Amino acid sequence: MFKLTSLNLNGIRSATTKGLEAWMTSVNPDCICVQEVKAQAADVEGRFEALAGLNGHFHFAQKKGYSGVGVYTRHEPSDVIVGYNSPEFDLEGRYVELRFDTLSAKRSIISCYFPSGSSGDERQQAKYRFLDEMYPHLQRLKAEREFVLCGDINIAHHEIDLKNFKGNRKNSGFLPEERAWMTKLLDEVGMVDVYRSLHPTTTDEAYTWWSNRGQAYAKNVGWRLDYHLATPSLASGAKTVEIYKTEKFSDHAPLTIEYDFKL
Repeated sequence: MFKLTSLNLNGIRSATTKGLEAWMTSVNPDCICVQEVKAQAADVEGRFEALAGLNGHFHFAQKKGYSGVGVYTRHEPSDVIVGYNSPEFDLEGRYVELRFDTLSAKRSIISCYFPSGSSGDERQQAKYRFLDEMYPHLQRLKAEREFVLCGDINIAHHEIDLKNFKGNRKNSGFLPEERAWMTKLLDEVGMVDVYRSLHPTTTDEAYTWWSNRGQAYAKNVGWRLDYHLATPSLASGAKTVEIYKTEKFSDHAPLTIEYDFKL
């Protein structure tokens, strides 16, 4: 079995002070995809290149203390792709792809952090530009290889994916255009929302992010923003899923899925 975790860290330095590394050791994933590292290469060097025996590969943002993604892995990749050739968004540290190619198979594990538009219209328009770029990129990639993209997608796809769907219809993360993008990715490109393939109707237990305001975590007023998006062949091997909420390493919960394949 291949155990794969996705987690938005909301700062790697913060998350590691809250017990992240000990938890990783206990869970023992093959790979953990992280987002919002909020660090640069110099910050990672000598401290965070490896966690719990897994080696890290990163895409850092140009701006300090902002964004940044990584994949920690116990398997040596055949190639590491940093960025997806976007003049705008590669500066923001949003995409790293580890390839594990053999003579018989081409497989990738991707950590990706989609922009948030919650700060205002300027960032919402940037989010739309990102979605416009990411769609054909994933379409091309699917034609070439099997992959699982893990990440904070910053979109709650359906009404069951957030607590207060009626009050959020005009808010970033649940806008009709964002939800339609996700529908199109699944229906037309043929990607699979792996969590929903295993748990098609769950609501309260599906959330992976909670606002820091108004006791949202204590009241479980959450959103499902973190995903495994997989090609159908890999998605069909998904066996178990866990959203870990016993400890809090950030404002997101780790999403771990076990797949019936090996790299």
